[in-house]
Amino acid sequence: MENNGMQIQTPGAMAQPRSSQTQMMMSRQAQEVQGAIFMAKQFPRDEYDAQQRIIRTCQRQSLAEQAIYSYPRGGQNVTGPSIRLAEAVAQNWGNIDYGVIELDQKDGASEMMAYAWDLETNTRVTKMFKVKHKRDTKKGSYALTDERDIYEATANFGARRMRACILGVIPGDVIDMAVAECKKTVLSADKTPIQDRITKLLKAFKTDYKVTKEQLEEYAGMNLADFGNEEIFSFHGIYKALKDAQAKVTDYFPTETPKVPDINGGVPNAAVD
Repeated sequence: MENNGMQIQTPGAMAQPRSSQTQMMMSRQAQEVQGAIFMAKQFPRDEYDAQQRIIRTCQRQSLAEQAIYSYPRGGQNVTGPSIRLAEAVAQNWGNIDYGVIELDQKDGASEMMAYAWDLETNTRVTKMFKVKHKRDTKKGSYALTDERDIYEATANFGARRMRACILGVIPGDVIDMAVAECKKTVLSADKTPIQDRITKLLKAFKTDYKVTKEQLEEYAGMNLADFGNEEIFSFHGIYKALKDAQAKVTDYFPTETPKVPDINGGVPNAAVD
C-alpha cells in the first residue's frame, strides 16, 4: 500500500488549537499505518514483478523526460532521480507509506516532517525540518502571508525531503535500474535532429536562466557544435535541477569576477605611486 499525497495543512484550516489538531492527525495516521502493515504482511511484494513494473513505467517518455536531474558534487556532475521518479518507483515497488506533514506553524515558520516507511521490512526514514515563510529574490527577501504562497513554499521544501526519504528505503540497485532505463528511453525516443535539439537547449537556458552559449561550452569543456546525445542529456538534467530548485545557476555557471582595468602598464592591481 502506498501513500503518495502531500499532507500539508494551511493555517486556519481547523478551528482547534494546532497542538490538538496535530495529535488527532498523528493518531489517525497511526491507525491507518497499522491497517497498512497488516495488508502488507498479507500481500507481500513480488520483487521481480515490481522491478518489471518499474521498467515499464520508466519506458514512458513523459516520465523519463522529467525523471532525472544533474547536480555538481566534488567537481563532478552527478545524475540522480527526481521526486517524480522517486514517487513512481515507490508506487510500483509497493507497500511503502510516504508523505509530508506540517506539524506546527508559528513565528513565521512551519515545522515539517517528511517520511517514508517500508511496511514489509519496517525500514523507516524520517526527516524533520523547518520552513521559514519567506521568499528570496535577487532584490532581497520578503515575508509570505498568503496561505497559497506558504503552502507552495512548504510543499517545495517538503518534496525534496520526501524524495530523500523514499530513496532511503528502496534498494539502491532498484533506483539505479530506474535511472538507467529512463536515460535509455530519453536517448532512444527523441528523433529530432541533434542540431535542433542543441538550439532548443540553448534557448531554454538563455531565456529562463540567462545562461550564455559560452557558459554552456565552458561547463562542458567543448564547443556547442560538438555536443552529442550524452551532453544534451546531461544538460537536460541540469535544467531539471534548476527548475525544481535543487540547485542554483551559480552551482554550475559561476559568475565571472570583473577584471580590474590595467592602469599600470601591464601590472594589474599594482599600487600607484
